[in-house]
Amino acid sequence: MLQPPTPVHGSASANDPYLPASGNGGYTALHYDLHLDYRVATNRLTATATITARALAPLDRFSLDLAALTVEKVTVNGVVAAKAVHSARKLVITPAAPLAADESFEVTVRYRGAPRPVRSHWGEVGWEELTDGVLVAGQPSGAPSWFPCNDHPSDKATFRIQVTCEAPYTVVSNGPVVARSTRSGRTSWTFDVAEPMAAYLASVQIGRYRRHDIAATPVAHSLFFPPALARQVAVDFARLGEMIDVFSDAFGPYPFPGYAVVVTDDELEIPLEAHGLAVFGRNHVDGLHGSDRLIAHELAHQWFGNSLTLTRWADIWLHEGFACYAEWIWAEVSGGLSAQECAVLHRAELDTLPKNLVVGDPGPHDMFDDRVYKRGALALHAVRREIGDEAFFTALRAYTRTHRYGHVTPADLLGTFNVASGTRVAEKIVARWVSSKSLPQL
Repeated sequence: MLQPPTPVHGSASANDPYLPASGNGGYTALHYDLHLDYRVATNRLTATATITARALAPLDRFSLDLAALTVEKVTVNGVVAAKAVHSARKLVITPAAPLAADESFEVTVRYRGAPRPVRSHWGEVGWEELTDGVLVAGQPSGAPSWFPCNDHPSDKATFRIQVTCEAPYTVVSNGPVVARSTRSGRTSWTFDVAEPMAAYLASVQIGRYRRHDIAATPVAHSLFFPPALARQVAVDFARLGEMIDVFSDAFGPYPFPGYAVVVTDDELEIPLEAHGLAVFGRNHVDGLHGSDRLIAHELAHQWFGNSLTLTRWADIWLHEGFACYAEWIWAEVSGGLSAQECAVLHRAELDTLPKNLVVGDPGPHDMFDDRVYKRGALALHAVRREIGDEAFFTALRAYTRTHRYGHVTPADLLGTFNVASGTRVAEKIVARWVSSKSLPQL
């Protein structure tokens, strides 16, 4: 007689050496439904997360990433979990009955607390209080600071996010607003993300913002900003629509229903991207187009990082190299330095820095080293010079079309270059810039 398969434990990690404690094995998340009730003045969150998932193997237990919040109740398929153990970063759940391989299931977590960023190699990431509001910057491991999730970019899901807070505040999150209502001085905002999204790209921004809709076509794009910065924001983001057009021509159609830019009333160290939006600090707007490079960089991540998402963190150059190269493309189109002049300039700057980093596997501490950005961009530029503009941009458009809303590896990119150029020359060029410590000549 055939015996039923023995249930296994879902591993409490995605086995990514760059973030060994993040992500979870044994299942894949399909959809997150988040209901967040938040008090801005006291930083108190009361929330319920319902995650629809599918078991990849027979499971007698599985885990979710969740940090520094108090879990009140956990159910699986409507039944209270037999056991739920919450440690510093993991919520390990034992369902009342084991889950079969390929079984879809629903886990609901009710939780509360004072959300705060989580510590990482790269500083504190996640839910962060502003002077008067909230900023969420989840890359690469901050999503568990505000909701239970499978926090690895290789696991993407659709989202519905409802945030309720005091009525004077504006809430901005991923995807279009599908509902909004006010009752007893509190407003609920509901956002729907129909495209699969990595957990680290989920975001909530709360502030006393004014909204300005720049255009509805071909892509709806809006600005949210403190009223006192209206003039500077209007000048600095005046060419955002043109930038979207340029990148849509170079990279293929903009991948999402809309794009939002939030400018906080606080200063930020760097701008931040999320799915369908970007966040800048008040120090990034000056009314003189002083941040055009940064605006181009964050916009490009909508294609490279958000629609096309890496499978493992070691390949971060696939995100940052493209976003950096987009800066050079915009400079060329907008009357600044040509892409070639940018390449020569940044290659010379790299030559003054240590040659001790392999961009294709920089290690977790150096994931966001500037050499990853610049050498990744130089690899792309070197391929462009070798195969020509027609083959280069044909390949990029094929790359974003084929892998839209999915995951990518360097082999996927090189394959599109090979097809578009009819040669394998891109493989050798990229290897010199990405897989070697020595700095090639242009």
